[in-house]
Amino acid sequence: MVKNKNFDSKQLRKTILEMAYAGSTVHIGCAFSIVELLAVLYRNHLRYPGNDPLAVDRDYLVLSKGHGVMAQYACMRELGWLKDEAFTAYFADGSELKGLSDSRIAGLEVTSGSLGHGFSVGVGMAMGAKLRGTDQKTYALVGDGEINEGPIWEGALFAAHHALKNFMVIVDENGFQAMGRTQEVLALGSIQTKFESFGFEAITIDGHDETAIHYAINELWASSSTAPKALIAKTVKGKGVTFMEHNNIWHYTRLNPESYAQAMAAVTGGAA
Repeated sequence: MVKNKNFDSKQLRKTILEMAYAGSTVHIGCAFSIVELLAVLYRNHLRYPGNDPLAVDRDYLVLSKGHGVMAQYACMRELGWLKDEAFTAYFADGSELKGLSDSRIAGLEVTSGSLGHGFSVGVGMAMGAKLRGTDQKTYALVGDGEINEGPIWEGALFAAHHALKNFMVIVDENGFQAMGRTQEVLALGSIQTKFESFGFEAITIDGHDETAIHYAINELWASSSTAPKALIAKTVKGKGVTFMEHNNIWHYTRLNPESYAQAMAAVTGGAA
């Protein structure tokens, strides 16, 4: 049974902070940048018959940027797939929830975190659905730094060659990767143009505008083209907490009591 399908980004960010503080763990900024993307997908687009994360005819969501998994856990909590205890005990001895996506958890399709590979797994899932003749859709959420990896582009060639119109890559273009600004580490130019040159139909939107995300996804799926789809989402790393936004130290920095209180005040309506 659905626990709550009307959850908002504020609640998801609150849960992410609670997890990160309870587990004294990292990757807060890169979880915050994908909150609205995941909220729209789970509320409006992903199909899970019977609210079952293992339903045979479900749609697939591959979190290729597996280090953002706290945002996905937060959505799964709202859907009733994860118990509250799993969050208060995050990263404690025996915790079932890891800091990277783990396919042993129902609702997580892949074990990811070794960047560049989840995309191709998603392409394979889409190919499988096409061969079976089902109407299942596959989404692969990748980071902009992640698409420095060669396997992304091998998978893109395969998806276009096989006309996988049931596959959509969503790029979290927050402008950063672990070691710095994406532009400085390895400049990407126009990500939309790159995917279009690989045979994708692509749209670029504000990745924190839930209405824009929703309509762009609908527009891509409504197209008569047999090309795979690419949604380029311009996002802010650390979105929602002023001192975390565009600040790459929050890729690996842990919360202390003071920063936790400030961040929680920010996402619940106070001032950071």
